Amino acid sequence: MANRDFIITGLQSWDIPIGSNAIDIARELATDNRVLYVNSPLDLMTMVRNRQHNVKDHRNAVLRGRSKPLRKVGKRLWVLDFPFFIWSVNGLPDGRLFDAVNKWNNRRIFRYVQRIADQLGFVHPIQIIDNDIYRSYYSKELLDARMTVYYRRDNLQPFPYWNRHVGRLEPALIAKSDLVVCNSLQLATFAKNFNPESYDIGQGVDLSAYDPSLSHPEPAEIAGIPSPRFGYIGDINSLRLDPDLIFDMARSRPGYSFILTGGEDDIFSRHPLHRLPNVHFTGSVARYRVPSFIAAMDVCMNPQQVNEITIGNYPRKVDEYLAMGKTVLATRTPAMELFREHVFLCTTASDFIRSADESLLSDTSEKKAARIRFAQSHSWENNVTALSHLIEKHLNQTR
Repeated sequence: MANRDFIITGLQSWDIPIGSNAIDIARELATDNRVLYVNSPLDLMTMVRNRQHNVKDHRNAVLRGRSKPLRKVGKRLWVLDFPFFIWSVNGLPDGRLFDAVNKWNNRRIFRYVQRIADQLGFVHPIQIIDNDIYRSYYSKELLDARMTVYYRRDNLQPFPYWNRHVGRLEPALIAKSDLVVCNSLQLATFAKNFNPESYDIGQGVDLSAYDPSLSHPEPAEIAGIPSPRFGYIGDINSLRLDPDLIFDMARSRPGYSFILTGGEDDIFSRHPLHRLPNVHFTGSVARYRVPSFIAAMDVCMNPQQVNEITIGNYPRKVDEYLAMGKTVLATRTPAMELFREHVFLCTTASDFIRSADESLLSDTSEKKAARIRFAQSHSWENNVTALSHLIEKHLNQTR
């Protein structure tokens, strides 16, 4: 696909330090198309609660007139921030009042987006909504777009912040979108209940830094920890990770070292894991250092909880592990079946413990090479190609 105009609205700011599917898709699309990436506007409650953090937020600088709303960040790629705030709606009771205030916000947002799109010379752009259920809910009616694509990359409904309104709004947004694309079969199966034009396009991953042939110096935080090392790198959140499972593994194998790298939630920070001598928490690390932590592990892990959040979640970190050639242990979920040829999929603590032992004995250079090839097949180029084919198919059908 080439020479088309795209507007992407989503939940994640262009300036966030962690990875973002929408940002990676925007960059890939901008290779041959013009793309306007719209940062979500700040709402009043966020401005009050995160006042200190927002001082460093580019959106806040635009809001206060210290920076221009439109930035050109690539040859065909722009980022838009808003010179105004919107009303906070999530705390409102579900129903007419919420809908009225949310519609007011949407009108303000997309009148401004349309004005900027017109200034850029965008003509009937294709809009991609990245899980932005509230702020983009009325965009199909308000934006002069050729088609609306809803990108469902996460199931937000179980999260406490979202569950007041999303159960009603997301199915309706799916139903009125021209096309729905998802990054796992489970997410697409849900969407198909409301829109037959719902598809799993898989996941893209930027693996340029995850190259085992590069030099990856051992991080000082783990230099003295003995092998074999079993590592997890990512958000240490009990909604996604199973602390009891990790505890059972570590207690059963005192000769193995278990290294958890990332910020902990309250449940993990108070868990008896901290009392086991072979469990090590390093804290959060900058994203550019992650490959060095992976390189320093003998085996990598993704010991997830099995719940509504994880069952259809595509774990990008598993591709990062595999791209470094690492043996991986992971909880078996429907989404993880994609990895079954290259990952030890486990259901119980006993499965994890048995696989941990086997992983240290059964690896070969051929298996390592196969893992690397498999991970590299999940490129953003391949992912956006799948998305582009579906968009072109829809446009051809509606001519």
